[in-house]
Amino acid sequence: MQITASTVSLTVDDIAASQQFFTTHLGYTEQAAADGFASLARSDAAVDVVLLARGTQVLPADQRDQHASGLIIAFTTTGIEDEEARLRAAGVNITMPLREEPWGERLFQITDPNGVIVQFVEWAAPATH
Repeated sequence: MQITASTVSLTVDDIAASQQFFTTHLGYTEQAAADGFASLARSDAAVDVVLLARGTQVLPADQRDQHASGLIIAFTTTGIEDEEARLRAAGVNITMPLREEPWGERLFQITDPNGVIVQFVEWAAPATH
């Protein structure tokens, strides 16, 4: 098997709100859209995002009323301080401020209007002795 792309499909109440959030603040572009559906992508290694309206008939019956929750979309990046400052200046609510974990992970989180959590991660350089 060779995987050529990765996509996360999120079931949300307000597709337009998530679509605007991802395109305005996270650099995604719309690839396709229809009633109850939007496909978003970036030109880099970020996972593609498909937004589906909760209750849509294209989903199996046991999935139609689920809501994207308990999920974190994580982006490993560089220049994490600048990214947090850019998003904060744009009025994005930083729902977990930038912090560094003891194992060297630096991270912060934002949350889109539908409750989708996006986490930014940068690995601190290991200390040299």
